[in-house]
Amino acid sequence: MKITLLNLFLFVCLFVQAQGNIVRSLEQNVAGQGTVTVHQDSRIQALIGNATTETPGTNRQVIKAVGYRVQVYAGNNSRKAREEAKGVSAQVKEYFPELPVYTHFSSPRWLCRVGDFKSMEEAYATLRQLKGTGVFKEVSIVREQINIPL
Repeated sequence: MKITLLNLFLFVCLFVQAQGNIVRSLEQNVAGQGTVTVHQDSRIQALIGNATTETPGTNRQVIKAVGYRVQVYAGNNSRKAREEAKGVSAQVKEYFPELPVYTHFSSPRWLCRVGDFKSMEEAYATLRQLKGTGVFKEVSIVREQINIPL
């Protein structure tokens, strides 16, 4: 049973990896052959971890992938909650200037989340550092789409 599950897992991993390579190989220009252009939603590429996008306000290219962030604030949909989220964001930047901070409205609340972590362990290490300051008390790890810089 375990061997069957392991084989199935390896097959799925290889299929996902091969899908990204197939698209790239189809789009290569080869002398004497036609041109193939693949049009697909960028979310499909994001699911397999190969999509590259430019982060707004910068010229930095990133790969979108599923990962983890540390949530440091969750409020309601009021103007006060918006200001509190921005205040928490400024505090995080003061204590940890190297960490990316994301403050946004996700109905019905304002959120402030920190980091782009590929593993739960990386997120947990940052969570402990945030708690260690004594300023950020109600922090938690959330699974979310993250940006991996190229």
